[in-house]
Amino acid sequence: MNTIYELLLLIPVLLFSLSLHEFMHGYVSYRLGDPTPKSQGRLTLNPLAHLDLMGSLVLVLTRRFGWAKPVPINPNYYNNPRQGMMLVSLAGPGANFFLAALFALIARVIVFFSSSTLYQLQMAGYGSLVQTIFVFFQLAVIINLSLGFFNLLPVPPLDGSKILMGVLPPKFDKYIRKLEGPYGMILLLLLAYTGILWSIIGPLVNTVYGLLL
Repeated sequence: MNTIYELLLLIPVLLFSLSLHEFMHGYVSYRLGDPTPKSQGRLTLNPLAHLDLMGSLVLVLTRRFGWAKPVPINPNYYNNPRQGMMLVSLAGPGANFFLAALFALIARVIVFFSSSTLYQLQMAGYGSLVQTIFVFFQLAVIINLSLGFFNLLPVPPLDGSKILMGVLPPKFDKYIRKLEGPYGMILLLLLAYTGILWSIIGPLVNTVYGLLL
């Protein structure tokens, strides 16, 4: 029963978090002079414009990480394409970390006005409306931290690969590009299936979660 409740709470978190992630990619690109995201109808928080079926399914199944449909951008409009791509790529995970901090703050406000301690609410589950609301924001924190750190992995097509290309000299681009297309996705699915992926980002998520809540 708890799994059903968690899935029901996960859906709105999934819709909003992935939508804001992609919206911020498009918004920063637009602000850098690229009209593509706006012309493609991606400067919106409407989840129907952003959701990717496979990425959403992975997020529902893992309840930790997934992806949305990439926002089309054209770095040729940027004054500095390499720097611009790095800023656009940082915007998505940055939005998730912002949401994690915001949801953690709301969760702490709930604790402040409730008759229970933080530990009691964390352990209580879905016993009351206040406990269920707390679990919702707790889950939202975990999901957004997971999405943020997951997308920072330097594996195409994740944001981390483009950030890395913006930091490293151009001569290293060809090595990162070798993982573009199906190879990067296969690698990510393999890492997820074997549990290696969570062993990489899990400690980061748990550490920051501990700081926030």
